[in-house]
Amino acid sequence: MAEPLVPRSLSRRRVLGSMAAAAVGTPIALGQLASGPTPASAASRAAAAQLLWHPNPSSAGLKAFEGIEADRGNAHPDRDYVVVEGGDHYRFNIWKDDRDTTGGGDRQRTESKGMVQDGTTLKMRDGETWTISYEMFMPTSLHGTSKFTHIFQTKTPADNGGPYITLDLGRSGSTETLRARAYANSGSPDIASTNLSPLRNKWITIEWTLTIGSKGKAAFVARNGTGSGAPVAVQGSMSNVKMPDQDDYQRPKWGIYRSVESASSDILDTYLLFRNFQASKA
Repeated sequence: MAEPLVPRSLSRRRVLGSMAAAAVGTPIALGQLASGPTPASAASRAAAAQLLWHPNPSSAGLKAFEGIEADRGNAHPDRDYVVVEGGDHYRFNIWKDDRDTTGGGDRQRTESKGMVQDGTTLKMRDGETWTISYEMFMPTSLHGTSKFTHIFQTKTPADNGGPYITLDLGRSGSTETLRARAYANSGSPDIASTNLSPLRNKWITIEWTLTIGSKGKAAFVARNGTGSGAPVAVQGSMSNVKMPDQDDYQRPKWGIYRSVESASSDILDTYLLFRNFQASKA
């Protein structure tokens, strides 16, 4: 791959073995990341929200999540799939020859699932409105594909239902796209979509606002950069979004989950970086 993978000194076993219980980090004010019609409405929304998830990678490690789904067939025990890198961000690695245990060999997966703060699992339930924000770095080697490539999705654990909401890297001809989608609705319509190319090789900001329910709501904002002054690359919202808790809860997932049936030139050894995770409930 063009970009180097995780140094060998950061073995998965060493990372897992050394992480202490999750600790409170220093969160960015939600008002800096929120998107709304006026600054006043953004400030009101931030004041009304309760910040519940703000993991510090250096102290929480992988305990910020309910679990990791990668190499579930244990075909490559020497590989480091999800690690803390540089003390301030998470690195999700995937190799072109990885295969998940689902799909009969047609897909691969390196994902984290769920949100855990100080040992408590956070659960998004019907009628609740949650804002989830994070910063993300996508390298040149992570391509949009003609088949599915999800880098965020929500599901219901009890029945493995979904995905309900996804963030996809797509391709139409030579054009690659970043697509926020109401995946469980008929036709999996876009909530927002934009060209992928300008958003690569830099830290960008992602924000979701999700109202859980069979006729829920979803809003999406992507900023081309970080901080309150970063320009909005794309935003959109949608009502009547199918996103029920199924008498369980909606659980977010991050990472790379993709079909290998796209063009081989798009299925490369690659990675995805995340930092500054936050989740608030209104």
